Amino acid sequence: MCIRKLLGQNMFEQFMKMTFYGQFVAGEDHQSIRPVVQKNQAYGVGAVLDYSVEEDLSQEEAERKEMESCMSASEKESPGADHREKKFTAHRKFGDRREGVTSARTYFYADEAKCDQHMETFLKCIKASGGSSEDGFSAIKMTALGRPQFLLQFSEVLVKWRRFFSFLAAKQGKDGVEVLENIICDKLLKRECCILFVPQSMVDMLDWNRLIDERTKISDLLVVPNLQTGELEPLLSKFTEEEERQMKRMLQRLDVLAKHAVENGVRLMVDAEQTYFQPAISRLTVEMKRIFNRDKAVVFNTYQCYLKEAFDNVSMDVELSRREGWCFGAKLVRGAYMYQERSRAAEIGYDDPINPDYESTNRMYHRCLDYVLEEIEQNKKANVMVASHNIDTVKHTLRRMNEMGLAPTDKKVYFGQLLGMCDQISFPLAQAGFPVYKYVPYGPVNEVIPYLSRRAQENRGIMKGVQMERELLWKELMRRLTSGEVFYTPAV
Repeated sequence: MCIRKLLGQNMFEQFMKMTFYGQFVAGEDHQSIRPVVQKNQAYGVGAVLDYSVEEDLSQEEAERKEMESCMSASEKESPGADHREKKFTAHRKFGDRREGVTSARTYFYADEAKCDQHMETFLKCIKASGGSSEDGFSAIKMTALGRPQFLLQFSEVLVKWRRFFSFLAAKQGKDGVEVLENIICDKLLKRECCILFVPQSMVDMLDWNRLIDERTKISDLLVVPNLQTGELEPLLSKFTEEEERQMKRMLQRLDVLAKHAVENGVRLMVDAEQTYFQPAISRLTVEMKRIFNRDKAVVFNTYQCYLKEAFDNVSMDVELSRREGWCFGAKLVRGAYMYQERSRAAEIGYDDPINPDYESTNRMYHRCLDYVLEEIEQNKKANVMVASHNIDTVKHTLRRMNEMGLAPTDKKVYFGQLLGMCDQISFPLAQAGFPVYKYVPYGPVNEVIPYLSRRAQENRGIMKGVQMERELLWKELMRRLTSGEVFYTPAV
């Protein structure tokens, strides 16, 4: 950076702390962030801690890492490698998963040691959340914890099963029943991996303990139904022994993080990612909820409401939680990957998964939110974080809570905004008694530059909020000058 060269490292760091870094980042480590967290807490604002360090890779380096991680050794060496190479060509075009994404951090697989390092970072983050903020949250990304190729393949399995159930639903007759009976009788589908029908259809092939069990081969579970024979077949070639170990380690890291969150009284927020990873991320998050959300919502999944299928995903998971008796936890966001997802859909030739415009995304957000609020009203076992800088969405939430008689003291509906942004929403809500949280990024100055760069590129709608804050501050200054109350005196 030119400024860094001009000022030198020490002066550059001081400049950043007085400007961009000081505005959007809480500190360099979990010790230095305490003053910011405690100051916010004094005004009733909690923290979602997020260690925001990331690699500042070139596009070429990112694409190379992405493709290496998403092409397993067995696929590269198998006789059908040419076919699989073609299959991954489109994915290679979007190899740099940061392209067109301004509001989400991206991890690229290096090796297992790096994934262990990410897990240790998340563990420290959870511990810091438990020690510095009552009822705190900690954010994690699954792609930080293992090879994303597993998430890619598992997502493909889940999509194929969903299509299979759509096929059965369309038949609704003898043929469909016979196909279903063949699959139920298959040796792979015992009691612990039965077929469970819920709205929109979902196959329940897995359970968490089975997934992390060393004796179970994950590649044996990644099977799909053959519509002609009714038998289960592997999606792709088997994983090598090393690849099996890598997949197990990824899931075991998630297990360690969830257990650590329970021990420290912290909620775990699983971030959403690209649509070609998301079915697996959501499915694994549901499995974690089944284990860890028995008494309260510890694990929260993130639902991106700019997706056309957002309401189906939310309602399906709520229905499952209702049937099985665990606590549903959701963070609702509008989404972070719109440009990238649309480009990929156009390139590969499938339907655009994104709602057509901002207004339809707003309607989807409010529809999902209303559904979860109704679930909270009915059985009090659901929880939702309204993660939005949109004042209309906040007002909608408050109005619906009032209509349903949902009190802020119930602590079932949370509000979330980024540190340094939309304080005119966060602090009045907190002072009115609502549970409000700031996403609190932290990390060394030089290593959070990519995060700060994204904040600088954040959508222009946020600048309207900045303008609003400026106008509110100006009005308050004028009021104090005209009333003689220049300095604020807190009530005793």
